[in-house]
Amino acid sequence: MLLTNPTHLDNASYQFLPGIDPYSCGVIANPGYEIVHVTLTKPILWRDGFRCIAAFLQEMGQPRQALCAMQLRCPKPFTIQGFIDFNQLYCQVLADWGIISDRVNPVARTNVAPVSYPLDDCALYAFSYAKEDAFPALETHPSKTFVVAGAGELRDGILEPERIIRSGEVSTEALLEKATYVMEVMSDRLHSLGANWSDVTQISVYTAHPVDIILEHVIHPVLGQDYTHATQLYLTRPPVEAIEFEMDLRGIRTELQLDPMQ
Repeated sequence: MLLTNPTHLDNASYQFLPGIDPYSCGVIANPGYEIVHVTLTKPILWRDGFRCIAAFLQEMGQPRQALCAMQLRCPKPFTIQGFIDFNQLYCQVLADWGIISDRVNPVARTNVAPVSYPLDDCALYAFSYAKEDAFPALETHPSKTFVVAGAGELRDGILEPERIIRSGEVSTEALLEKATYVMEVMSDRLHSLGANWSDVTQISVYTAHPVDIILEHVIHPVLGQDYTHATQLYLTRPPVEAIEFEMDLRGIRTELQLDPMQ
């Protein structure tokens, strides 16, 4: 069920699909609004990233509560307890911003660990925010903008080791099973947001394993021949140890780049 951020009722620019404490499962702009995706030219430490977002939103004339999605990078996969500990620090910032209310977090998130050139600490890679739609009256203008949060082969997203599908296995068969589950999660979240695969403009796959067979047997059959956009592969690991495959996706018409040093 889609919800409106209870801290943002007077300016309800987006709705969200509830998830777990650290993040929602996805967000979609309300009529008259659009979600904009902003990629940093270089990742910066996550706390500095929040300050960068605050300054950017202020410059854009948007409240902090317009923030609706985050993409983070971490040095290496966390233990489950380490992930929980980081999430508590992260959620406290969102609470201080007045975004989280009664432990309900509307902000979607992806957090992965690059295989090459690991970072020293968790960093902000990109974020999304909701704003008034500049072209609401154009019939040819896409009406749905949204972000589906990252998900790996962790059943129901519950942070327990026994929830990991085929934990410790990286055979082709195991990876196909993991990817099939993740693709089902993506489809469920997408449809729960009220969107379809034809509305998607960007699919991202996060894994350290070859994906040719996964693309052929798991992803492309679901997308069908009408999907004409690329699928981006990031050589990364999901944020929790023993999880091997993650995806996220979005439907965005405005993609920006931001130099955090300016």
